[in-house]
Amino acid sequence: MAEKVEISGVELILSEPAKVKMEWVGNEDLINQLKAAWLVVDDKDIPLNPRIIGRPGIGKTTLAYATGKRMEKDVYIFQCTMDTRPEDLLISPVISSKNEIKYVASSLVSAMIKGGICLLDEGNRMSEKSWASLAPLMDKRRYVESIIAGIRIYANEEFRLCVTMNSDSSTYEIPEYISSRLNPRISVEFPNKIDELKILKYNLPFASDQILEYCVEFLQNSHDHGEPTTIRDGINILRYYMKSRIMNNKKKESLNKKEFKQTISHILDDLAIKFCPDEYEEFLKEKDDTIREVFKIFNEDE
Repeated sequence: MAEKVEISGVELILSEPAKVKMEWVGNEDLINQLKAAWLVVDDKDIPLNPRIIGRPGIGKTTLAYATGKRMEKDVYIFQCTMDTRPEDLLISPVISSKNEIKYVASSLVSAMIKGGICLLDEGNRMSEKSWASLAPLMDKRRYVESIIAGIRIYANEEFRLCVTMNSDSSTYEIPEYISSRLNPRISVEFPNKIDELKILKYNLPFASDQILEYCVEFLQNSHDHGEPTTIRDGINILRYYMKSRIMNNKKKESLNKKEFKQTISHILDDLAIKFCPDEYEEFLKEKDDTIREVFKIFNEDE
């Protein structure tokens, strides 16, 4: 049964918090940065509204969700899109089975009322018009106004907000008056080799050490050359590799390098195969030969 609350004579149906299995594995300093942003140090202080920036698939949503759960908070997730309207962020009217208008609070407003944490996922996909409706929420006013329901909603003192943004692309430019409210900026980078192996083991406890380590070498080589290959790609490669092995009546735990490379071509593309450990040395050699040849031609021209 959905929970209901009444605000200024208007009954609101609240949304449920997200209930997913997400654990943060890796750089604990990022957890502490997020907790610090949400900390309140005085009665006159207010929490900050951090933005988490990084490539798609690098763990930004997991970081925010896992931090909230460690703080024993309910976490609400709102997926932002280029079509998100101001009222989508706040309250939506629906027609009940009795032909009555009911007002449904978004996950953001539900978090405000219940004192939970709201994650605006991929916030840089929203237009300025949508962001403008949240401006009062992100300063000392700490409220939003719903035109449709005709009410003002104040945030619970325990309410916390954060936004994830992809660093590689943006549908809309974030206006300065909003950008100044979204601080601090917490950057999520590619994990190091040890942390990346831990993440793979956490997500794929049924995978053998041999294929996990081979995949980590592939990912680390990709990172070293600025490729956009992420831990999410690695997880998908391993999952598909083991599923394909089972479909062909083979042991999923065994490493077959040829089949692993075929899987990479299905998940990414053929060009990514050069970062596999047994292909990588040849790739570096060819790259060095090309550089030497370019310098040779350049010197001859001189």
